[in-house]
Amino acid sequence: MNKNNKQGVLLVNLGTPDEPSAPAVKRFLSQFLHDKRVVDMTRWLWCPILHGIILPIRSPKVAKLYQSVWMEGGSPLMVYSQKQAEKLVDKLDIPVELGMTYGNPSVLTGIEKLVVQGVDEIIVLPLYPQYSSTTTAAVSDALTIAFKQMAEIPAYRFIRDYRDHPLYIKALAASVRRSWEQHGQADYLICSYHGIPKRYADNGDVYPSHCAQTTKLLQQELGLSDDQIGMTYQSRFGREEWLQPYTDKTVEALPTKGIKSLDIMTPAFAADCLETLEEISGEVQELFKEHGGERFNYIPCLNDDELHIELMVELVNSHR
Repeated sequence: MNKNNKQGVLLVNLGTPDEPSAPAVKRFLSQFLHDKRVVDMTRWLWCPILHGIILPIRSPKVAKLYQSVWMEGGSPLMVYSQKQAEKLVDKLDIPVELGMTYGNPSVLTGIEKLVVQGVDEIIVLPLYPQYSSTTTAAVSDALTIAFKQMAEIPAYRFIRDYRDHPLYIKALAASVRRSWEQHGQADYLICSYHGIPKRYADNGDVYPSHCAQTTKLLQQELGLSDDQIGMTYQSRFGREEWLQPYTDKTVEALPTKGIKSLDIMTPAFAADCLETLEEISGEVQELFKEHGGERFNYIPCLNDDELHIELMVELVNSHR
């Protein structure tokens, strides 16, 4: 990149509703579920299902779930993303802005804020450690759409993934060790990743191999045996088969195998959100205890942890 140009960073995450209300959730889900990267079903078939059934039924339910985790400064994902951006500015001393693939602030808004600050070279950091067409590629699509609305586009560099970066693995391991110090080590550690339809992987999405690589490196870093750690997939939607093993089904079966205490973490999420706080710490914990589990400990996402910020600094600096 041209060292004479002014550089800036665009942090990109999935996004969040503006408020925990049914209308706001409906707007957000509509944009999210219209993306062909997320749902590749034929539009003439999918759109009537989406607008006639899914959005009217799910929006009020999901709004109530958001209300249960909403923080003073907004949704957890937004609060932690803002903290990440603020800390990154302090470490890098260059402009850093947020852009969400869906919802606000948009990718275009983030780019425009950087350009106003004189930035003409952007380092784009999608906060998805493991690559997937449903997430990372969707960020690339959002960039293209944003650039179509600009007369002059800035130079940019795209950080594709960091599933095996040493600092990422060390940050994950440190969060586990911190949990062990506070709560004791459980019988088993689950790494729960957001799922995707199995068909996507069959068609070439490398996501499952990336998840497996992260889990294996974390296992080695923590010195755990195969009997002490495993990986699962959560948040499936619809009737088709998704990547397995499923988190909920796995957790239900563990107590019958003698595993009464469980640690669970979500390495694919860079910030806590509905899928980690409500689904994992809430619903999955209830399942575990209902089926005979005794102690459940959710290990938070890396969020704005100092080691996580150090990783982001290294990722950005390696692309400057």
